[in-house]
Amino acid sequence: MNKEERYQKISEEIVKAVGGMDNIAGSAHCATRLRIVLKDNDKADMEQLDNIDLCKGTFVAGDQLQMIFGAGLVNDVYDMFSKYTHTENMSLTDIKEAGAKKHNPLQIAIKSLSDVFIEIMPGILAAALLLGLTGVLNNLEFVQNNATLYAINRLVTIASAGIFDVLPLAVCYSATKRYGGKPILGIVMGAIMLSANLTNAYDAAQGLATPETLSLFGVPIELVGFQGGIIIALMMGYVTAKLDQFFDKKIPDAVKLLVSPLLTVLLSTLLLFTIVGPVGRTLSNWITTGLIWTTENLGVFGYMLFAGVQQIIVITGLHHIFGAIEAQLIADTGTNFLNPLMSVALMGQGGAVLGYLLLHWNNVRDREICIPSFLSTLFGISEPAIFGVNLRHKFPLIAGCLASAVSGAYVYLTHLTALGFGTTALPGLAIANPANNGYVNYIIAHLIALGLGILFTVLIGRFSKSEKEKKAQEKKLKEIPAVKAEPNVVYSPVKGRAAFITECSDPVFNQKSMGDGMVFIPEEELIVSPVNGTVMMVFPTKHAIGIRTEEGTELLIHMGLNTVSLEGRPFELYVGEGDTVKAGQKIARMDLKAIEAEGLSTETPVVITSMQAVTIQNTGTVNWGDSVMTITQKD
Repeated sequence: MNKEERYQKISEEIVKAVGGMDNIAGSAHCATRLRIVLKDNDKADMEQLDNIDLCKGTFVAGDQLQMIFGAGLVNDVYDMFSKYTHTENMSLTDIKEAGAKKHNPLQIAIKSLSDVFIEIMPGILAAALLLGLTGVLNNLEFVQNNATLYAINRLVTIASAGIFDVLPLAVCYSATKRYGGKPILGIVMGAIMLSANLTNAYDAAQGLATPETLSLFGVPIELVGFQGGIIIALMMGYVTAKLDQFFDKKIPDAVKLLVSPLLTVLLSTLLLFTIVGPVGRTLSNWITTGLIWTTENLGVFGYMLFAGVQQIIVITGLHHIFGAIEAQLIADTGTNFLNPLMSVALMGQGGAVLGYLLLHWNNVRDREICIPSFLSTLFGISEPAIFGVNLRHKFPLIAGCLASAVSGAYVYLTHLTALGFGTTALPGLAIANPANNGYVNYIIAHLIALGLGILFTVLIGRFSKSEKEKKAQEKKLKEIPAVKAEPNVVYSPVKGRAAFITECSDPVFNQKSMGDGMVFIPEEELIVSPVNGTVMMVFPTKHAIGIRTEEGTELLIHMGLNTVSLEGRPFELYVGEGDTVKAGQKIARMDLKAIEAEGLSTETPVVITSMQAVTIQNTGTVNWGDSVMTITQKD
């Protein structure tokens, strides 16, 4: 059998093992692996694939089935396989896009929102808690009567309002960066959205100011700012990034630095005022108007619908428009029925955060985000809860909306209203209408939203696929055998496959420029320490950890290739510099799907940076804590 016949047979066996030609969406290859996107990964017979001629290992990472053939050989196998399956000329970008098509637009949109808010979430959390604090201080008479306390309160108020006043700018910056544009251009576009030369959007919505109108080729353009325009800022970040990439490719290097940013900002500004801004505002206004109509015409069902989806409006930033409607309600009727509905809607999301926290109490990172996010909801600020937890994990958002809907029915049945507007949750009790046992019903309505938010989140979480996967991961962690480490022995940091460092796709590692070692292809997200020692270095982007063993050997664990560009998003660390670690102790978690979604490799090299020689003991399938290599100490 010649080479061509051999590769033909391999291609036929792969197609059969993955469920037939109809199950293949695309293929490509990197330096060592054949990458295949399947329409249904469950149809693949992994055991059969592992036994295919010349294949050194098979695993699924993200949306790709990856078969390890090795450098050079993979090119020949791919040439035959791509011709056989009619998937020639697909790049790694093409295969990434083919994998993305397996997700629906809603999943993609939610992931985009989550990714954008990860970086700016610490600022939002801090501002939300400060905003809650100033809300309490404003209602304390002794604070208002003491000059020093009043001054402190004013400074806290200024600090708390800062991030929310410029939130569209922060979102535009983060989105531009997330989609591959220059971050400074995102800042510029965010500043344009909030320019003092534009009429404030809140003032325009309440009729306090009339914006200037221009005529561009006969098309009227209102010069109104985009305060609160979160979705518009997200869209503009994407547009700015793509225009930046386009002009960088097309404009000659000699003038690129000057011309590319100029054209990007100019065209982005035109699109902001002519298409993106008007379309975003119109859609959001339709949603807002529709919600008001339901509460006025559909009775208890209208109240349930409004309370159930009102916090979704927070995602768009258009929830601020309700202030004008509330003011009009008080002027016309003396009461405000929207305020308690918005308050219980917020509390439902707070309950969902608590429910998620109960499901993941042992996860330090989740506790760090969930606790302050919940506390902020008690003071009427839900953005940290939504963007930091619920939207990111999806099912808590749904559970919170369901809880709020039930509480909305209680608000309707008890005729609960408010005598003012602008404050919700605990501070909102001060403006509750005392008629019809208003104070008691206000508390009960919020307890319903809070309690059901917790209950629904826990129940949905127990049955959701993603939560089952997380629980399975935690169970696997408990099953990791204790490692009785021996001197100069390195143990597997992953469950997956191990190979010689020369099999690594990155020449920096496969040429041993940083030292000898091994490369691991993880099948599970957990990373454990390969040795007993001390953490001597953690990269700021969380993708690499350096450890000095008890014998003085220095080694580097590099999670994924080129993952420094992800700025820490897919990584969760359980150790810090100076910590003492034992072999088999969990030190990090890497989100394999998130890394693959960026088109990057999850290969994890472990190299001896102090340049000692190593002897490889074990390759192929490995479990956490398996002995994989020994180190020869220098004389």
